[in-house]
Amino acid sequence: MFVLRLLFRNAFRHPLRTSLTMVGVVVAIVAYGLMDTVIETWYAGANAASNTRLITRSAISMAHPLPISHAGQIRTVEGVSSLTWVTWFGGVYKDKRDPFAKFAIDADSYFDLFPEYKLGQADIKAFQNDRQGAIIGPRLARSFGLKVGDVIPIRGDIYPGNWTFTVRGIYATADSKTDDTLMLVHWKLLSEELRKRFGNDLAEQAGVYVVGIRQAGDAAVVSRRIDALFRDSHAQTRTETEKSYQLSIVAMSNKVLYAIRLVSLGLILIVVAVLANTMMLSSEERRNEYATLKALGFPPSFIAWLLLGESLTISVLGGAVGMGLTYPASAGFVSSVGSLVNGFNISMGTLGSQISIIVLIALAATVWPAWKMSRLLIAPSLQKAC
Repeated sequence: MFVLRLLFRNAFRHPLRTSLTMVGVVVAIVAYGLMDTVIETWYAGANAASNTRLITRSAISMAHPLPISHAGQIRTVEGVSSLTWVTWFGGVYKDKRDPFAKFAIDADSYFDLFPEYKLGQADIKAFQNDRQGAIIGPRLARSFGLKVGDVIPIRGDIYPGNWTFTVRGIYATADSKTDDTLMLVHWKLLSEELRKRFGNDLAEQAGVYVVGIRQAGDAAVVSRRIDALFRDSHAQTRTETEKSYQLSIVAMSNKVLYAIRLVSLGLILIVVAVLANTMMLSSEERRNEYATLKALGFPPSFIAWLLLGESLTISVLGGAVGMGLTYPASAGFVSSVGSLVNGFNISMGTLGSQISIIVLIALAATVWPAWKMSRLLIAPSLQKAC
């Protein structure tokens, strides 16, 4: 207890300087927590991917559609147990600044392949029977105050025009990793409208096929079988696991993720420099005290431990406040971006990283002053004090 009181008094001999240093630690820890959670959220889709689902897409690019006629051939492949297809619908609801994912799906097969979207049979039937029906996620319902029976007008961008949908169900999520911000509409409605406007060529296309397989270990074999079917086709395919597909989407944002990591590292280094400066000033001001301790027979390691304890006191107090503020900061971030982010939750891994950074900041900031003070000469230091 005496040692703790001593460290606390040493740390706050200059309250303003120490408080400002702690503010720097708080800002760095909060910022790191938010940025690390952004990166985790970016990877959430891949981490939540099923190991018994494959994605078959165009070999040309992700944005290139595939003929709907591929569906019948894929179903015949050995190892395939189920099949559905999905097309990115796009469009704007109310404001471009509050986007969320909208997909056109095959209503008869989609929910069998995605059991993580929990929906009652009555809601599924209501959706299947209403070509202009829509299924939405719980976060969308909360964000926009929507309920079953409400009308959602969408202003088309990829598919121009004014589209109107009626909410026929609000799915529940299996866990926190499941996307709760989706809006699902009928692929058949989209196909019919495209056929009226542009003919069969655009109407008979799907964005990607989602393929269910019986055994996760058969993923590579079944993928090769599917792609071999269309090797000589004008619409060649690339089939991969759902996780690989999600990671390939994340890879498009690698530069953004790299920049976020650099900013996090930069903030931590700045705080290390600020705390090191504080510890250097503090140690220089107490040079005669450390010289006295050495004269009384205390070893250099004792002085180093005193400085490390003081640095840890400042870093831990600031870090604890920062970890506590990470939660309201996270809630404020989610509120500001609306439904743009899914599953933005502070994880135990992020909290563990914050604790590690708090300790590393204290250690890094103490290295130089501890080494210098442990090697100081007794006589010259005491003479300067006189």
